[in-house]
Amino acid sequence: MNEIATDAIDHRLISDFKAGSMQAMEKIVERYEDRIFTFGLKMCGQLQDAEDIAQETFLNAFKYLKGFREETKLKNWLFKIATTACIRKRRKKKCEPNQEISLESFLPQNGNDSAYDIPDVSDDPSDSMMRAELKRIIDAAIQSLSHKYRLVFNLRDIEGFSTEETADILGISTQSVKTRLHRARLFLREKISDAYKEGIAQ
Repeated sequence: MNEIATDAIDHRLISDFKAGSMQAMEKIVERYEDRIFTFGLKMCGQLQDAEDIAQETFLNAFKYLKGFREETKLKNWLFKIATTACIRKRRKKKCEPNQEISLESFLPQNGNDSAYDIPDVSDDPSDSMMRAELKRIIDAAIQSLSHKYRLVFNLRDIEGFSTEETADILGISTQSVKTRLHRARLFLREKISDAYKEGIAQ
């Protein structure tokens, strides 16, 4: 038997589910619904879309869970299903900027990205308004990323998946993940830096 990749808790829940336990199904949902919902929200920016993505993810997960061989982590498998749901939702509802953004135009010509500095307000913990405004700017910048870059950024930098895990979830090469993540980060730094400078100038 191949070595399983799921952790002990997930392995027990999967085994219980395969044995017919409805409670195991509920516990799997409890364990991952917040992360899947948040991922859907960050991808599409709409509560209803995020709810639809979470629902579709778990419906499909439980449809195929009996055949899941635990060769990858349950979390990774669920995010792969959620990613497919996001792509399907995008095609149906176009939860996407009206125009695709060419991130290549934001890349520094000399290959040095040090010019794009995200402002640090952590040295002033009392300034909650500044932190709230910075969060709004960051969220808006992430939403302005085109879909393929937003997927990689959210999986790698928000959800914390490794390059290899992200490549597996998206079905692309690790080099593509690295390239898209690099371009997404540069674009976000540019957008955030510009917004911050505009705020100072006003």
